[in-house]
Parts: sequence; C-alpha cells; structure tokens
Amino acid sequence: MSNIAVRAENLGKDYVLKSETVHALRGVTFDVPEGDYVAIMGPSGSGKSTLLNLLGCLDRPSFGELYLGTENVATLNDNGLSDIRSKRIGFVFQSYNLIQQLNVVENIQVPLYYQGKVNRTTRKRAIELAGKVGLGDRQDHRPQQLSGGQMQRVAIARSMVNDPYYILADEATGNLDSKTTDEILCLFEELNAEGKTIIMVTHEDEVAARCRRVIRLRDGNIESDLPIEQDRQKYHYSMPTTELSEDEEEDVAVTQAQAVTSDGFSVDDDEIVMGDSSDSHDEPEIEVEIDE
Repeated sequence: MSNIAVRAENLGKDYVLKSETVHALRGVTFDVPEGDYVAIMGPSGSGKSTLLNLLGCLDRPSFGELYLGTENVATLNDNGLSDIRSKRIGFVFQSYNLIQQLNVVENIQVPLYYQGKVNRTTRKRAIELAGKVGLGDRQDHRPQQLSGGQMQRVAIARSMVNDPYYILADEATGNLDSKTTDEILCLFEELNAEGKTIIMVTHEDEVAARCRRVIRLRDGNIESDLPIEQDRQKYHYSMPTTELSEDEEEDVAVTQAQAVTSDGFSVDDDEIVMGDSSDSHDEPEIEVEIDE
C-alpha cells in the first residue's frame, strides 16, 4: 500500500460572525497517497478555499485531524505551522508571488532563506531546478524580464526546492493563456510522473481533466471523490485538447507582433525584454548573502 502524503479525518472549520456560526467545512475525510495528482473543485462557498488554507497549514481546523505523513499538524501553534509550511509544503500561486528584486535562482531559494540554509549547495540545487523547468538560460533574469508562463515556472521550481511532502497549486494556470496553460500542466504531469504528489485547486474542468483524481466539494461537504475517468463521465466534460482555435492563433500572432508597451517592455515569443521608457526606474537592490 502506498504511503500517505496527507490525510484528513473529519476535518472541519467553523467561523463565528457576530452571533452566527458559519460551517465552512463540515467534517471531510480523505487521503492523498504519495505520488497522487488530485484536483480539488467546487463552486463559490463550497469550502474549497477553507480546505486549501488547512492543507497549506495557513489556518487551524476547528475540529478533526490533519496528518502530513504520520504527524498530526491540526493542533500545532503558529510557529509549528510556519515551520511545516517552509519545510514540507510547496506552494504555487495564481499570482506567482515572486520577489521583484531577486533573480530566478534567488527566488527559487526563498523558502531556504527563512530556514537560514542558503549556501553553495542549495544554490546549485536552485540552478538545477531552473534548468529542470526550462529556465536554464534565464537564471539571472528578474521577474519583470519574464513572461507569465516563465514566472510560473519559477514558482514551480521554488515549490520543489525543499523536496516537500506535496505541492499545493492554487489556480496555478488562472492568469495564463491556453498555450501556456498546456505547457505548465505538462510540467506538472512530468513532476507527477517522477513521483511528486500534487494537489491542484481549480475551477476549470479542463485543468482537472489532467489530474488522476478529482475531489468535489459542495456546502462544506465532499460531494464526490472519483478517479478522473469516472468524474468525467459523471459530470459530462471532455478531455482537453491542446489545439488552438483560429481566434486564439490570431491573438497569439498579434501579441508576438507588438513592439514596445507603455511600461517599456517588448514582447518576443515567450520572452519579455526590457525596453527604454521615460518612466523607467531602478529597483532597490537586495543583497543575498551566501554562506560558505
């Protein structure tokens, strides 16, 4: 039997608003084996965001238990949760959450800065991860010199730097066009094929269809927990296609033909290059100390 990356047992969360108690999550039970690739879906108010916060150790449950491996993290204090977040969970956000003053390799190492573990060995690992996600030739680029897809690749590399129990991706393709979305999902699939456990929070059936399993929430309860083929048949959606429509192809062509934007950037295929702009200004420098 596979080892368990994360297990929820009767996990619930209540919020008290004035005199009213809101039952955001009503005692859900499920487990995610190591190496699984799970989509969590649900409409607004289903408890999806609440579950995301609990799985990310960003909040504590009102009741129930949450295990990462064999450790119950449900009763940890703030310092304990912070330690778990930085060492054992990899995060990929919709808005990338990169530090503008740091380059690609430095952004990948951010979780290690909080642990005081940045050294030549960890820098070498960050460089290897940059290459793994297709950014080996952009190690010294800062976020403002990268496209949206490239910034998300940095975020994915950052999520792996601590070899986490699982990667928690929150609407990771929400800001990307269809072509770049496919590239990012292919990258997640490659990582999962290597044994990485991935939990993908999404509202898009087309994204969920790339996972192995779908957990659907409604009104704070688990409505269904099915392998992808059964979920697709039950909820009547088709598997995604990577072909672009004529309109999408035209949009891509127009984007690539643009010269320089008002912010001083030029667009050339998948790379954004700094251009001259009268409004441009230097960003403050951040010194990153590397321990021997």
